Amino acid sequence: MCLAIPSKIVAVDGDTAVIDVDGVRREASLMLVEDVCVGDYVIVHAGYAISRLDADAAEESLELMKQVFT
Repeated sequence: MCLAIPSKIVAVDGDTAVIDVDGVRREASLMLVEDVCVGDYVIVHAGYAISRLDADAAEESLELMKQVFT
C-alpha cells in the first residue's frame, strides 16, 4: 500500500521537476503528466509524477496529514 502525499512543484527543467513536501525537496520525472508548471501539486510514485491535483484539495490534505501525524 502507498500513501499519496501531495507535492508542490518548485522548479521545472525539461521533464524533471523539483518537488517540495514540508521543506523536503526531491527530484521527480514529469514524463507521465502533461501541462504541469511551478506551483502545481502532483502525486509522485517511484520518482515519477503520476497525476496533478487541485491546489485547494492538496493543501487541505496536507493540513489534515499534519494534524494526524503531529
